Amino acid sequence: MSHHQQFYINGQWVSPKGTQTLDVINPATEEAVATIALGNKEDVDLAVAAAKAAFDSYSNTTREERIALLERIIEVFKKRMGDVAVAISQEMGAPAKLAKAAQAPSGLGHFVTALGALKEFEFEETIGTTLVTKEPIGVCGLITPWNWPMNQLTCKIAPALATGCTMVLKPSEVAPLSALILAEILEEAGVPAGVFNLVNGDGPTVGAAMSGHPDIDMMSFTGSTAAGRQVMTNGAQTIKRVALELGGKSANILLDDVNFEKMVAHGVMSCMNNSGQSCNAPTRMLVPNSRMDEVAAIAQAAVAKVKAGDPNAADTVIGPVVSKAQWTKIQDLITAGIEEGAKVVAGGPGRPEGLDKGYYVKPTIFSHVTNEMTIAREEIFGPVLSIIGYEDEDDAVRIANDTRYGLSGYVSSSDLDRARKVARRIRTGMVHLNGAQLDPRAPFGGYKESGVGREWGHYGFEDFLEVKSIFGYNQA
Repeated sequence: MSHHQQFYINGQWVSPKGTQTLDVINPATEEAVATIALGNKEDVDLAVAAAKAAFDSYSNTTREERIALLERIIEVFKKRMGDVAVAISQEMGAPAKLAKAAQAPSGLGHFVTALGALKEFEFEETIGTTLVTKEPIGVCGLITPWNWPMNQLTCKIAPALATGCTMVLKPSEVAPLSALILAEILEEAGVPAGVFNLVNGDGPTVGAAMSGHPDIDMMSFTGSTAAGRQVMTNGAQTIKRVALELGGKSANILLDDVNFEKMVAHGVMSCMNNSGQSCNAPTRMLVPNSRMDEVAAIAQAAVAKVKAGDPNAADTVIGPVVSKAQWTKIQDLITAGIEEGAKVVAGGPGRPEGLDKGYYVKPTIFSHVTNEMTIAREEIFGPVLSIIGYEDEDDAVRIANDTRYGLSGYVSSSDLDRARKVARRIRTGMVHLNGAQLDPRAPFGGYKESGVGREWGHYGFEDFLEVKSIFGYNQA
């Protein structure tokens, strides 16, 4: 049991202004593994003041100075990789092998990608006699979620540092331990005092104080659409820029010419990864109506290999979901699927057999789902897959786009050109063709209620920059 009762403000670990604390629960055991202090508005004011004071000097650092800083961060991060993986597994239940192979390395990857982008990024452009320059936007408020904690921390912090911004971070209070390690990494790497500040707390208190703060120039938030809407509303009071990466209900279209054995199994595993707790997970599998029963049988065989269990066990594929509240929400949605007439192919309500403790969810698959059902409309954020039938290609596209979300999409076909054409019709910020993986250099973000703005690579720099035109800069 560790106790983390301080925040990182102005280059120092300081005690909070209030006395409220929170237990950090290991979702695999339902027991507390740590306690953290919860901040209040006064803590936010101090952190913002530190970031504001540091902005003048840090915003004027050279590209070379910021490159050197990112290089130091990368080296320190490599040394702490094991600690990061252990913390993530404890705080949000990721299997140890997933934490080591993907969760922790994703953080390093974003710093490496930002470093490469910084070396090549064009901060200035000449148009006639006008100089157009991109300058750091100012003090940034960063709010991050618990599902891929280090990934979301670093895809905000890395571009903020690269572009010359200062920042205040509120990590998820559900999974704050990896963020505290990251603060130690940044401190050891020599991030100047006040450039990076961390205040733990909840959304209604610390999050609201940040999004409405007059001295925060930009908010970058990742989380639920409902919470993102509140951040945008609060930010509107001071006309600050707001970047949002929100929910998803991504369609996985399997066209009629695919290898169903291969791509159905791939779709099942992609949906179940990280216990289904990924905003871009392919949670709606769209298949020809005539192949529904065949697909259900393949999916049933595939999901039988998805073992839920102890995150430290070698044969575990998925761990628990993050919290009791999340577990209860998922159970309610599984029940809704049954009540609305979807066919249970695998899983269902309750914990997996043999697991009577921990927030474990049975890997669940529904077939014969219609796109009007609750399980096809709502983001479940658990290991639950809905298989939906379509009549033809146009019908598949219609169903895929019939959602308030627009984060990601998936299209598979034995004819790549056909898959490309369908992908262009999908109203999402990203589309994966034939199982293609994410590229950290490419933009990540969505349409509609899935968000505003883009993260990752040089595209992730743009939200942290203001554009200035200096007329007459270049005169004969």
